Amino acid sequence: MALRIFGTPSSRVEPLGRPVRVMLITPPYHSGVVESAGVWMPVAFVYIAGMVREHGHTVKIYDAMSYYHDYDRIEQEIRDFAPDVIGLTAITASSLACLRVCAIAKQVNPQIRTIMGNAHSTFLWREILTEHPECDIVVRGEGEFTMAELADTLRDGGDIATILGLALRIDGQPWAAAKRALNADLDSLPMAWDLIDWPIYTYRPRPGSRLAVVSSSRGCEEACSFCSQQLYWGRTWRGHSPKHFVDELQMLKERFGVSIVMLADETPTMDPDRWHALLDELIARDLDMELLMETRVDHILRDEAQLHRYKQAGISHIYVGVEATDQVTLDVFTKNIGVEQSRQAIAAINRHGMVSETSFVLGMPDETPEHMAATVELAKHYAPDLAFFLAITPWPYAQLYPKLKDHLVGLDFSHYNLVEPVLKPDAMTLEEVQKGLNQAAHHFYADKLRHLHELPVEKRSFLVKVMKILSNHSYLADHMQGIHAEMPAHVQQAMAVIEADIEAEDEAKRVASHK
Repeated sequence: MALRIFGTPSSRVEPLGRPVRVMLITPPYHSGVVESAGVWMPVAFVYIAGMVREHGHTVKIYDAMSYYHDYDRIEQEIRDFAPDVIGLTAITASSLACLRVCAIAKQVNPQIRTIMGNAHSTFLWREILTEHPECDIVVRGEGEFTMAELADTLRDGGDIATILGLALRIDGQPWAAAKRALNADLDSLPMAWDLIDWPIYTYRPRPGSRLAVVSSSRGCEEACSFCSQQLYWGRTWRGHSPKHFVDELQMLKERFGVSIVMLADETPTMDPDRWHALLDELIARDLDMELLMETRVDHILRDEAQLHRYKQAGISHIYVGVEATDQVTLDVFTKNIGVEQSRQAIAAINRHGMVSETSFVLGMPDETPEHMAATVELAKHYAPDLAFFLAITPWPYAQLYPKLKDHLVGLDFSHYNLVEPVLKPDAMTLEEVQKGLNQAAHHFYADKLRHLHELPVEKRSFLVKVMKILSNHSYLADHMQGIHAEMPAHVQQAMAVIEADIEAEDEAKRVASHK
């Protein structure tokens, strides 16, 4: 369909003549992955709400996912707020839940404009608008200015088809305006931190903590073939200035009592000069905040001589994506790293006393039970503190998708969560893949507990806490049961002592937090 510069009358709106009421909603989707470690706020909504509010409109952030609200409760919340617009953020796994919320909003009031954004919507906008009349509009790419301009147009009247970054229906057909350029100056974006319901956000391994998810940069310049991020950002990267970012952390601590910060960035370390300046700023401020982050294996090796400064800056936990233990698969994933580099990076993180975490992707078309078992053994050799064995999940817009689509079993996106296999290898059934993933986690963590005495004291305590969390709050719960009973008697005794110390420490923190 040819791109039209001007919309037709069907894309013009009459002015409301008042500020628009915008409700930003997270869908009630859970797979036992993200929510296992804590309750994570939707930081993208903090940016969008800040910009929409700066334009004079009324905004509510409704994190239905974190509240564990069901659809009946979501319907009531929509009725109570009476929005003109609802906006939802859709990853592939949660996209169907988003569409159901759109349908509920239309039942409440057919005049509510329903909007979906994030990576899944950005790339599959045509399919969404063709197949799902309950969704009115898709925001493609970054949403701050697009959502604010949409609210302005609804207030003042005009043609919404002229708003860059929007996709909608014109004369019943899906149509997209030109893409909007990425925001050049992240520091200038207003933030609506005051709209967050802070008490619900916490990091489970730190009882009594208050957790913020914060972005220090956006984008990724790498080319991983399975990933949505390099496509979404167009292999670009931009960062907040070090001072602005640390100012924000200090404000979050002083105003909202934040003690734990999770960096939402894919690659906060992309620009070494900027990253090292950020470390300088954190060290100089000495905020007494714990930072969790992810980055690339090769960036850790680049900064090996700087890792003591990571720790000094408050970084306690680093995730690096290893993904595969053989070079052939790494090359298929276009990770641009070597197998040995992954082991070296994890060892470097461990040497500096920070928690090391990684993931291994299994279930490719040539997967076998023997290969799965070998991956677990190599994962033990790499010796990360935490490892997760994930099912290959080819997003329908990823570069790897054409190579894998013939092996897909079913197109129910709610299963595209890295936990449930959706791709059938040539020599395995889906059930065998699922069993192999479960056994991989069980064997890895059973081995970690057998070597508990070899870990530093702080890591021993952390690992025991994590094991409890995985056994009670994650998709691995059923497969972690019984691990303690498999341990030698001396390991069980050591764990009992650690657990008693943890309970006493946690109780002291709870008492202190209520004073």
